[in-house]
Amino acid sequence: MIIAIFSPSQNPYSETFIQAHKSYIKTEKTYYIYGNSLENMIVEDEGLLINSKQRLFYKAVSKLLKREKKKYFIKTAANKLKSLKVDVALVEYGNHAVKLIEVFKKADIPFVVHFHGYDISVDRTIRQNNNYKSLFAAATFVIGVSKLMCKKLQDLGCVKKKIIYTTCAANPSFENIQPDFETKQALAIGRFVDKKAPYYTILAFKQVIEIFPKARLLMVGDGVLFNTCQNLIKYYNLSDNIQLVGPKTPDDIRLLMQESYCFLQHSVTAEDGNQEGTPVAVMEAALAGLPVISTKHAGIPDVIEHEKTGLLSDEHDVNDMAQNIIRIFRNKDLAFKLAQNAKNIHTEKYTLKNHILTIEETLKKSIE
Repeated sequence: MIIAIFSPSQNPYSETFIQAHKSYIKTEKTYYIYGNSLENMIVEDEGLLINSKQRLFYKAVSKLLKREKKKYFIKTAANKLKSLKVDVALVEYGNHAVKLIEVFKKADIPFVVHFHGYDISVDRTIRQNNNYKSLFAAATFVIGVSKLMCKKLQDLGCVKKKIIYTTCAANPSFENIQPDFETKQALAIGRFVDKKAPYYTILAFKQVIEIFPKARLLMVGDGVLFNTCQNLIKYYNLSDNIQLVGPKTPDDIRLLMQESYCFLQHSVTAEDGNQEGTPVAVMEAALAGLPVISTKHAGIPDVIEHEKTGLLSDEHDVNDMAQNIIRIFRNKDLAFKLAQNAKNIHTEKYTLKNHILTIEETLKKSIE
C-alpha cells in the first residue's frame, strides 16, 4: 500500500512515536506531509503540497470572484494525493485531522486518525473542533494510546467499533540496556510543560537529598518551564545534586539510562485539561530495565503496575513520590525486581513491533 502520514511538524525531538511510524510501517511507499495549514503543507523530500504558482493563482481567482480560496486549495491538495496514488492516510493528532477531512473526501481516500494526548484532553481544543463530531463520522478508524483516551473518544461520540487501542512503544534498542544500580542517580526525561510537572519532580527529589546527600537527578528536555525549574533549583541550593541538561539524542539517552538507578516522571492533569497519552519515555525506561517512579495519570497505569513494575503516586502527591524514591534507594533488591519485571513485560507485550503491526492492520482494513 501507498500511505501518506500527515503531521503538524517535521521532526520535533519529543515526537519519537511519529518518527517510529515514518520508519517502521511497512509500505510500498510512504509520503510524510507536514505543516499546520493546507496552504503551507510540505511533502517531505518533494516540496509543497500546493505549489507556489497554484497558491498565487487561486488567491487571485478567489479575490476576483469573491469566493473562498479554501475550496480551491482542497481540490488541488486532493488532486495531488490522487497523483501520488495514495491508498490511505494516517493523520497524527485529532485537531490536525479536522483540517484535512474535506481533502480526503474529495480525493476519495480513507483515513485513520491517531490521537496522542492534548488533542483529546484540552477542553479548548475539543470545543474548537466541535467535539470532533465531523471527524468521527468521516474517519475509518480512530486510534487511542491509553484506555482512558479510548473512553474519552467514546464519550465524545465515536462509535466503539471505530476505536483502536494501542499504546506507543519504545525503540527495541532500549532492551539492550542493563543498569547496574551502583550509583544513586535518577533520570527524568520530558518537555518542561505543565502536564509533566517537572517542578514536582524537583521538590520530591529535594526530600531524597536530605536522606541521600550524594544522590543526583538529571533532567533531560526543554520547554516553557525550564527557567522556572532552574530558579527553583537555585533557590533551594540544589545545583550540586540536580542538573537540567537540555534535550539529548536517543544515543545520549540510552547512555544516561545505562548509568542511572531509576526513572522519574510526575505527570499531572494541567489546568486546561491537558493530559499525557502513554508517555514513550516511561516505556523506554521500563524496557531499559529502570524502575519507574511516576503517577497514576492517563495511560501510565496501563503500562506500569504499582508494586510490580514500578511505584505510582497520586497526582500532586510530592511526599509520596519522594518516599517511593527513598524506598528503592534503600532497597536495591526491590529496585532490581521492579526493573526486571518491567523489562520482561515490555519486551513481550508493549513492543514497537506490536504497535506498528496494529497500525499496519488498521490501515489495510481502512483500504478494504
